[in-house]
Parts: sequence; structure tokens; C-alpha cells
Amino acid sequence: MHVDYEDSKRELECDWGVLRYHEAGSPDAPPLILLHGSGPGVTGWRNYRGNVGTFAEHFHTYIVEFPGFGVSDSDGGFPVLSAGKSVVTFMRALGLESAPMIGNSMGGVVGINLAIRKPELVSKLVTIGGVGPNLLSPSPSEGIRLLQEMADAPDRDKLVRWLRAMVFDPGVVTDELIEERWEAATHPDAAKTARDMYGSAAFAMQQQFLAASEEPPYWARMGKVQCPVLLTWGLDDRVSPPDMSLAPLRMIPDAQLHVFGNCGHWVMIEAKEAFEKAVLGFLS
Repeated sequence: MHVDYEDSKRELECDWGVLRYHEAGSPDAPPLILLHGSGPGVTGWRNYRGNVGTFAEHFHTYIVEFPGFGVSDSDGGFPVLSAGKSVVTFMRALGLESAPMIGNSMGGVVGINLAIRKPELVSKLVTIGGVGPNLLSPSPSEGIRLLQEMADAPDRDKLVRWLRAMVFDPGVVTDELIEERWEAATHPDAAKTARDMYGSAAFAMQQQFLAASEEPPYWARMGKVQCPVLLTWGLDDRVSPPDMSLAPLRMIPDAQLHVFGNCGHWVMIEAKEAFEKAVLGFLS
């Protein structure tokens, strides 16, 4: 199914501003919500534009554009928390009592947190990298360090280095992709979100907060996840290395792991057909 950007674009008025999303598929089909990742120039449409047509053949599919990434209005909060809040607001506004979700990287963390805190909303969850702690690999990873450099002092060369760390096949990083991401990354909201998430000062503050907090990190509470979870991973992921999958695979009561060879962080792009087949099998 072909899904057009403009024809699928929707807006939802919220108490903090406008939340934008894309909608495709039969209104009689069961719902599916796609949650995007983070990083320079990211949007939900850019993460999933190659997959939404396939999923829309089976589901009434929604791509939510999180606040603060240059598409939906920012609510001024910390990006991951704002994203989770926006999903709850979105589902209530559209009357969605429960839905399966697919979350890329940060979107997977958002989905896991929703499954822990509001289990009634998440019927099944597919994650794409990003979920869990670094057990055997350095933290921050190579990809996260490149993100930090880009967030601290953005320039085009740093963007290109980060983009190439996201994939196994460097041919995925085309001149068109670089221009598209650079233009989006310089949007004031997107640049601020990047600094809030990955800037050196913000990262240091987050580490201090975690050390002082009495609440355990989200991954330490993954045993509370009640829904079935499919963890998908690229074997050559340099942003969230595959050893991160070991904790969620062991801790989540109903979890399975699918690792794609010759694939980096963007599983839904580099392993498109195999990823879609695995996800549709899991969701059905």
C-alpha cells in the first residue's frame, strides 16, 4: 500500500500545543502505533516511511510525532517523558483503549515504560534496539558518543559520522539523506531536544540524577511488563550493541529476540523485508 506524506498527515490539539501524526490503513482494522527514535533530524515519518505501507495493509496504523523533534509542538519537558505523555494523550483523544506498539530505539524505551506504568495501554510491543543496559560493551557506546559531539557543537561532518555509525551498509547514507537530516537537525526545537538528551552537560546531570535517585532505572523494572515483547536487533549495532538485549530478554516474562545480520541500528530500514515479516508474524 502506498502511503502519501501529505494525505496521511493529521493534527491533534493538546493542552501544550499541536501533536502531529500520520494515519493509514482501514478504519476497521485493529490499531498499531509506531514510536520513533531520537537523534539529529529524526521524525516518526523518516523512521517508518518505508514500513508504514506494509503495516497499513493489516492494521489501522499511526505514526506519532513526539513533542520537541521539530514536527509536533514542544511541551518543554524532558524528551523521553514528554514522548510517553504524548502517547497517553494521543490514545485517549482517539479512543484507543489498547494497541500493539513498535518502538525504534528511544521509542522502544517509551514503549517499555508505558508497559510498566500503564500496562492496559500496550497489548504487544516490538522494540528496535535501544532497550536495556550495556552489559559487556562500553557505555556510552560509539554511536552515543558521536551523538554527544553533534549535540555539543553541531556541524555537517559530525552528522555524517553519526549517520554512518547508525548503519552496517554505508550506502544507506546518501547525499539526499544527509541534506534532509541536516535541515531538520537545525530546527530550534530539534537542536534543543538533542542538547537536552545527549549534550555533555545534560548527560552528566542525568548520571548524577540516576546516582542520587531512589527509584530504580526502567530496565530494572522490566519484570513488570505483562505483554508479549519482540526484541529486534542489528548484529552490527554501534549505537546500542546487541549485549544490551540480554537483560530485557531474561527479565521480561514473555520476550523473544530476533537478531538481523549485516544490519546496524536502523533494523526497519536495513533489514526491511525480514523485519516486517518477523513483526507481522509476532503481531498476528
